[in-house]
Amino acid sequence: MDDNDDAESQKFLSNGIMKKKKYEEYHEEYHPGHASFGMSVFNLSNAIMGSGILGLSFAMANTGIVLFTVLLVGVAILSLYSVHLLLMTAKEGGSLIYEKLGERAFGWPGKMAAFGSIIMQNIGAMSSYLFIVKYELPEVIRAFLGLEESSGEWYLNGNYLVVFVSIGIILPLSLLKNLGYLGYTSGFSLSCMVFFLGVVIYKKTQLPCPLPFFYHHSSNLSINGSDMTGLYMQQNHSTAYTVPILAFAFVCHPEVLPIYSELKDRSRKKMQNVSNLSILAMLIMYMLSALFGYLTFYDNVEAELLHTFTKVYKFDTMLLLVRLAVLTAVTLTVPIVLFPIRSSITTLLFSGREFSWTRHMLIAAAILAFNNMLVIFVPTIRDIFGFIGEFRSLKCRVVSAVRSRELFVTTGSEHPPRCQHTHTKKALIFKEVSLLFSCSLFAQTTPQISKREVDNSLSS
Repeated sequence: MDDNDDAESQKFLSNGIMKKKKYEEYHEEYHPGHASFGMSVFNLSNAIMGSGILGLSFAMANTGIVLFTVLLVGVAILSLYSVHLLLMTAKEGGSLIYEKLGERAFGWPGKMAAFGSIIMQNIGAMSSYLFIVKYELPEVIRAFLGLEESSGEWYLNGNYLVVFVSIGIILPLSLLKNLGYLGYTSGFSLSCMVFFLGVVIYKKTQLPCPLPFFYHHSSNLSINGSDMTGLYMQQNHSTAYTVPILAFAFVCHPEVLPIYSELKDRSRKKMQNVSNLSILAMLIMYMLSALFGYLTFYDNVEAELLHTFTKVYKFDTMLLLVRLAVLTAVTLTVPIVLFPIRSSITTLLFSGREFSWTRHMLIAAAILAFNNMLVIFVPTIRDIFGFIGEFRSLKCRVVSAVRSRELFVTTGSEHPPRCQHTHTKKALIFKEVSLLFSCSLFAQTTPQISKREVDNSLSS
């Protein structure tokens, strides 16, 4: 593949399979990008990071170090290749908008499938972030005030607090016209997560091992020779619930094309480098946080790592700052996730119309209002993590592979036949691997869920 295929620059939409007609048809979506390479890396990394990092130590505790590493690296590789296929699809389809790519590949059903996938994925992600704000912010405020128990004040009510955060922080950032402007807040969000990682590593060196206060007998936390197999490879009733956390770890696909469209001097190769750097950085952070969190508490680590630390430190200033930093990070991630939802709604309902600030603001406010109602009235976050993580992320990868295959096979390509055949074969192989991974997850999860439901019904 020559270098011209990666040099879209000012004529990105006029290159590829449709020649001049492509630019004429999609001229309304073309605009020069203004976001730098670094800002794009910050935005994509922030979209990847999310809140799943808090549950990775629990995932490692229930899979073992070796299996966890294999699964996490495997998901990272699948994510990288799916981004590659997505960028190839955008070039061959001549559009940087998901709905238009779906329409070109499968007609109106493809357009609606793309719209539904983005809406469900990002609504679920936004809800998970707001759930963390709802449950964590009251605890942080209570700890800073030195209160042993909540006394019922309004400022300790999570429902009120999530509304105030949405109106005071998330909504103003969501009203920005371009996604590239959020690069600064994304950089600050990532700095908060780096601080979280540094404290997790530091606390590992400070806490004694074993930790006798978890149980009456300290031997429950000791690691002897017979336990080493379980340390590196485990499978129990919670394993099925941890695998979706890993599948959720690198979901960023709805944000890829919006970030690509605003990349300065954009090219497919440059955006692929943005993706490579972002996913590699997040992989390193994930591995370090999971490893040190697990080696601190071993099998006693909870589904949310910070909650485990609170059993050791009731009013530790550093951990309070960490919890505040994590809350800041997930709050600043919400506008990144909101942008693709608004873009999809605008494309579906207001395609071809001039930009309107009134419409721009009303759509953002409506999305936030819906998510706030969801967070207030849905009692738990567990179903969102499991369902969205297992099915939506895999769906993004499978759909991107199917779209690439469809465009290469049915629409034609500017590449020679051998190159076209190679891309089609890779897309097919990737689709089969993704489907196999999805089926294996479903096969592993279903018996465990059924068993737990039976146990719960018997106990009740």
